[in-house]
Amino acid sequence: MKREILINANPRETRVAILEDDQLVELLVDRPDARRMVGDIYLGKVEAVLPGIQAAFVNIGTEKSAFLHASDLVVADDEEKDDDNGDEDDANGDDDDEKSARRAKAPPIQEQLKRGQEIIVQISKEPISTKGPRVTAQISLAGRFLVYMPFASRVGVSRKIGDRAERQRLREMVQEVLPKDSGGVIVRTVGEDATQETFKRELNTLISNWKRVKKKTHFTRAPALVHRETSLTRGIIRDLFSTKVDKLTVDSKQLYNEISEYLKGIAPELSERVHLYDEPTPLFDKSEIETEIRDLFKRRCDLPSGGYIIIEQTEALVSIDINSGRYTGKKDPEKTILKTNTEAAREVARQIRLRDIGGIIVCDFIDMETRANRDKVLQELRTHLGRDRARTKAFGVSDLGLIEMTRQRVRQSHLQNMTESCPTCQGTGRVFTPETIVRRMERSVKRMAVEGRRDNLIVKLHPDVAMYVLEREHDLVKKLEKQAGFGLELRDDPLLKPDEFKLVVKGAERDVTQQYAVA
Repeated sequence: MKREILINANPRETRVAILEDDQLVELLVDRPDARRMVGDIYLGKVEAVLPGIQAAFVNIGTEKSAFLHASDLVVADDEEKDDDNGDEDDANGDDDDEKSARRAKAPPIQEQLKRGQEIIVQISKEPISTKGPRVTAQISLAGRFLVYMPFASRVGVSRKIGDRAERQRLREMVQEVLPKDSGGVIVRTVGEDATQETFKRELNTLISNWKRVKKKTHFTRAPALVHRETSLTRGIIRDLFSTKVDKLTVDSKQLYNEISEYLKGIAPELSERVHLYDEPTPLFDKSEIETEIRDLFKRRCDLPSGGYIIIEQTEALVSIDINSGRYTGKKDPEKTILKTNTEAAREVARQIRLRDIGGIIVCDFIDMETRANRDKVLQELRTHLGRDRARTKAFGVSDLGLIEMTRQRVRQSHLQNMTESCPTCQGTGRVFTPETIVRRMERSVKRMAVEGRRDNLIVKLHPDVAMYVLEREHDLVKKLEKQAGFGLELRDDPLLKPDEFKLVVKGAERDVTQQYAVA
């Protein structure tokens, strides 16, 4: 399979697109005002201990107190751990069975924690909707080849390394370099080809990092951040960029230099796969994925044969409905349904990964009469879900013809993160945030510049979006004029919708919005 990573970066936003066989399968977005929190370590103060639900609320300095369950105070003794979901994995790499085992053996939380007690915790799930972050006391520090767990005692190996002899070899290599009583370690999948010297060097670095965190807690008052997880870009390089990735393209010279420097220390053999993109056409436009990103927020996704799926995200769960649409086949209705459902299974797996949808998901496939066909569709779905870095589990077809599944959720989906409740419909709909509208407008202006247009423009924005620019990005117009090579005038227009903007040629009063506003 051909795999490629594209990074589009500017001071206000970094977007990472992962392509498999030239098809967009994953999108990650990082902004300064909405940074990723999973993996951050805090010195927190216990605010309340609730024996009734065997949980505690911990003040870590965020808007809402963090939730800590009793099971997240206990170390799982199982050697066989699967860490290899990168930053999407739980902080300690545990799967559902291990969590259940910990939950069963967890001592009463009221015997472990007291109100006002200080405790070191790590974020395992970001705030979602009305809930605060979820934290664990089982700290883990991820490296490229190893995950170090200071409060564990075992050496585990990623389940994605299937050969039993190879697993034992790696375990013994790490045990030889792991200082006594210094914690536990998981060998990551990419560590299969690493040398013992490499393991030792990285382990020493991770242990030193943990000592710095511990030392910082002695001079810090709770609540306080004591360790921040690495940036999105560096995390992608650490967790994903390997010999299985054919190419990495970045459009920022500064970021390109940072990546190249970072690779010199961890994987110099991969440096030749990193490319700096310096063409005038935006990177995502050149790769023809900007339109796909825009379509992430649509309910409907069309299938190649003519069928389509409808995706509805709610507070409780996500429902996905499959329809045959205009595809009616020829003679055999069962074959027609099987083809539509098989296409839908592939697209469902891609869409939930691309949209970063998590939690409970219910898929309503078109009813099939034979058990064999139902099994084929389920197997197709599971095969494509296997490519997902987040843990997923798809259950059998229910009596109602539904496939129920779960997907690990550690942060809000792109829909929740990049849209907000619409003030004109009392929260029943969604509109894009001012930040997103400004970025779209910015990209549209740059497209005009790429085509050689030099007409001065009037940019019309909704008053709320215009106010956002004046308060948060007051120098945007000057920077954009310098980049584009023509004049810009910003105006607010109360007649525009909150997520709408217009580009009007000054003097000619000609609206060119539709021509350049792709996304």
